[in-house]
Amino acid sequence: MHAYRSHTCADLRKSDVGEEVRLSGWVHRVRDHGGVLFIDLRDHYGITQVLADEDSPVFAEVEKLRAEWCIRIDGRVLARDEALVNPKLPTGEIEVFITDLQVLGAAGELPLQVFGDQEYPEETRLRYRFLDLRRDKLQQNMKLRSDVIASMRKRMWAQGFREYQTPIITASSPEGARDFLVPSRLHPGKFYALPQAPQQFKQLMMVAGFDRYFQIAPCFRDEDPRADRSPTDFYQLDMEMSFVTQQDVFDAIEPVLRGVFEEFGGSRKVDRDWPQISYADAALWYGTDKPDLRNPIRMQVVSEHFRGSGFAIFAKLLEQEGTEIRAIPAPGGGSRKFCDRMNAFAQKEGLPGMGYIFWRDQGAGIEGAGPLAKNIGPERTEAIREQLGLGVGDAAFFLGGRPKAFEPFAGRARDEIGRELGLIDEDRFAFAWIVDFPIFQRDEETGRIDFDHNPFSMPQGGLAALEGDPLAVRGLQYDLACNGYEILSGAIRNHKPEIMFRAFEIAGYPEEEVRKRFGGMVNAFQYGAPPHGGCAAGIDRIVMLLADEVNIREVIMFPMNQRAEDLMMGAPSEPTGEQLRELRLRVLPPE
Repeated sequence: MHAYRSHTCADLRKSDVGEEVRLSGWVHRVRDHGGVLFIDLRDHYGITQVLADEDSPVFAEVEKLRAEWCIRIDGRVLARDEALVNPKLPTGEIEVFITDLQVLGAAGELPLQVFGDQEYPEETRLRYRFLDLRRDKLQQNMKLRSDVIASMRKRMWAQGFREYQTPIITASSPEGARDFLVPSRLHPGKFYALPQAPQQFKQLMMVAGFDRYFQIAPCFRDEDPRADRSPTDFYQLDMEMSFVTQQDVFDAIEPVLRGVFEEFGGSRKVDRDWPQISYADAALWYGTDKPDLRNPIRMQVVSEHFRGSGFAIFAKLLEQEGTEIRAIPAPGGGSRKFCDRMNAFAQKEGLPGMGYIFWRDQGAGIEGAGPLAKNIGPERTEAIREQLGLGVGDAAFFLGGRPKAFEPFAGRARDEIGRELGLIDEDRFAFAWIVDFPIFQRDEETGRIDFDHNPFSMPQGGLAALEGDPLAVRGLQYDLACNGYEILSGAIRNHKPEIMFRAFEIAGYPEEEVRKRFGGMVNAFQYGAPPHGGCAAGIDRIVMLLADEVNIREVIMFPMNQRAEDLMMGAPSEPTGEQLRELRLRVLPPE
């Protein structure tokens, strides 16, 4: 017999009754039934109930076992009494009578329990992550992650892509986040960087003639943490293609991601139609470039109904250039109680409140109610209702100012209204391509033009587009949103040096600066670069959605905490004097 097991803890069935078997695993739970000890023995694959009574030659040793001891048992498979069958377990029809026992690893007092669903502080969970990972939910999440990545690989190969690896140690490159720098021992005073993404390398592969590339790529960014973002590193499904249009990229990646969500999404519906929404329309309708389309609410501009109206706050606001009034429809929200609740939400977000109108049946017809309706009068109130397509029992909330300033809150308010009114279809994955991103933006304080989004995207219209108003230039850049999260970003790349130099010149970067920062790529583009484009899909976020988690740390094996610390391994740590001398570095004391 094998030294540790003849079967896993998920293998045994009623057909194995009478067999002599060997199992190894962890003591999940011990139950004392007066002279009979029942143990749930757990391994990576499942749970088997084992037992010992006073007739067992190792009963005294079994009595010493505690939760999370690692043990090996020999025993005989017995059929459970019909009344004691556990239909929730694949092994629920049998149990194993222990005839021999070996303790492989005793466990001390546990800082957190593996059995049960008790909540523990994040610090405890991350410091003892090896114990936390034994819990069933995390075991399932990590298996899901592994299966998702395997499925992605299979689907990419089926689409004609090949997997290639790019360097992990490279040059520092400004890509929108801070680099992690790595000092060079052989070149004192110089530093490598961990790649924020394989962006430049995958473009160079296209120049080198590798037509369809993909990689499950690690990326490193020194970022502030969020619930849906790791502060140090993450993994993405990275891909690039040559001789393609934007639609070609969509057509290649959609079957991969749709297939993954259909395979691992359980009973949740996966939308077949993925609309393409312009960045401007997404901001207008949803207040965000990563809208949750499970929520049917679309905002609308209603400025003309307030211009010159009796509601002085909005009327005066509209006299300023670049301002507008936007309405958030709330079908089914037509009660003062609900409107008060949404105003309380706005106040928690730091606003004084939101204007609102709700409509009710007064016998003679529909009437708008609320302070705002009284100020603007029945005609304007009715015109707003007709524009928004609302009726009795509905409401609308209003925000005004410069769109860039109020859109983030408007997007959150739309989400909150949808949740409160039960409008969101929770059993669905809804996707949307966000397209036509602006390439440039103007700093309102300095008036300076700078890049708004990816500086390496091809401008729509090429070089000619860069000779007009920079703020009107749109890029061949795109994101994919799912249920309110950005899960993919990409672009058709700017592969022509003259267009690249002109785009950077508009943003205030001379040609010599571009050559200095991106010399490898600029040099390559002078030797017959093909049109190319691609994207990168965030694996951590995709698994988070599939696992129905709200915190990305629940789907990462060994995550950092909110302060970018690894409490289990003690990172970051102080270097030794010898290490610093080798690198010719001196550490300044913290301020």
